[in-house]
Amino acid sequence: MYFPTQTFLVAGMSRSGIAAAEYLLGQHAAAVYLYDDLDDENVRAATERLVALGGPAVATDEVFSCAAECDVLVLSPGIPIDHPLPVAFRKAGKAIVGEAELGARALRVPAVAVTGTNGKTTTVSMIGHILRTAGKHAVTCGNIGKPITACLNEFAEDGIAVAEISSFQLETLTSLRPHVAVILNIAEDHLNRHYTMENYIYLKSRLLKNCTESEYAVLNMDDPVVRSFAEKTRAKVIGFSLAGKTEGAYIQDGDIYWKEERLLSVSDLPLEGKHNEADALAAVCACKLMGADSSAIASALKSFRGIDHRLQKLGEVDGVNFIDDSKATNVDAAVKAVESVKGESVILLGGKDKGYAYEPLFAALRQSGVVHAVLYGENAFRLFDAAVREKFFKVTLCRPFDLAVRVAFLTAQKGQNVLLSPASASFDSFRSYEERGERFAQLMKELREERMALDRPAQTEGFGEEDEAR
Repeated sequence: MYFPTQTFLVAGMSRSGIAAAEYLLGQHAAAVYLYDDLDDENVRAATERLVALGGPAVATDEVFSCAAECDVLVLSPGIPIDHPLPVAFRKAGKAIVGEAELGARALRVPAVAVTGTNGKTTTVSMIGHILRTAGKHAVTCGNIGKPITACLNEFAEDGIAVAEISSFQLETLTSLRPHVAVILNIAEDHLNRHYTMENYIYLKSRLLKNCTESEYAVLNMDDPVVRSFAEKTRAKVIGFSLAGKTEGAYIQDGDIYWKEERLLSVSDLPLEGKHNEADALAAVCACKLMGADSSAIASALKSFRGIDHRLQKLGEVDGVNFIDDSKATNVDAAVKAVESVKGESVILLGGKDKGYAYEPLFAALRQSGVVHAVLYGENAFRLFDAAVREKFFKVTLCRPFDLAVRVAFLTAQKGQNVLLSPASASFDSFRSYEERGERFAQLMKELREERMALDRPAQTEGFGEEDEAR
């Protein structure tokens, strides 16, 4: 890397784009230009701050002339690789990297990298929690929390980077060589971005690309696609499985094992659901390979309470439970949610369409405890069509999110759940799944306040007790 002699165009003033620009400016690159075609308050504020640090902003009508003068494009994950800007760089034979790639090049501590369709954030959080419980200096980063470049100064000499890596990041990530690479599962997702499952699977497999015989590949042996990666990597393969004994972590007679050693009972896990059990097994593998002792692993798993917006119990209003699963942005995640939630539910489905079929979702709902579905957002009509085709007729179509939440609450009976598990991205109405989950929580509070107001005894204006006694 020769930053002082190179000029960079950072495209996309999102979390990772901002971190990349700050990092490059701190490394004294020859020039760092900033670009985003969104006219958004947050984008404007971030751009103004970075301009003050020395990064000139580029207008839309000037970006391609600027690109012609730049050496490297730093592409935010939210901008697809077939956008005209990276296409222009690729045609010119110039480098295209992401923030994660910049971080990987500068990383000087061993890394545990986790990818997969579902469970990445939970597993990374779990691994970080276990390693810290075991006395390790672990920092979670990547697609969770802080970007890698923003964490470089936080790593102790004996630190460990625990990084969540998305398929979007893998498009521009070439240098990462994790000591432990974890691949959790592969299900249909992001086909609006990657077009085919073949492309999506290939991107996920890239996490293993740089691994040698000195590294480890932790693979889900219950997933046939992930299992097939064992034949394509030079890394030492360690498996995990819910279905039976394997050379790694597994469940036998209701207990979690690492190889032949019993660690704890499945019933000791605070998080319910088979998907959480699988995440725990993956975490066991990764942490054992990073030197965590068994007692620390068992203790940490017993105390791990999960992450925000993933089957998060928010509370109840008039006996109706609210559960925030906004992170379920694909069909597989939503199916796993309804399988895990106890009791009957009214489910909220909808948002930004990601290009996959919704019929399997409604087929699963017919066999679940879901008594009604409220459909909202950009893809509400596509969801409705799929519901009808699967003969799931207990639906209400209600496109605005706020109104949909209220309708779901009025539909639910006491003892039932209002479950936000949208099986869709959030970007039709929100900046992130986090913002969507936060709005859901706010609406629950508003409903609770409204109900409490209705339950208060009415005050008779103008008459006190003495007046009434006259």
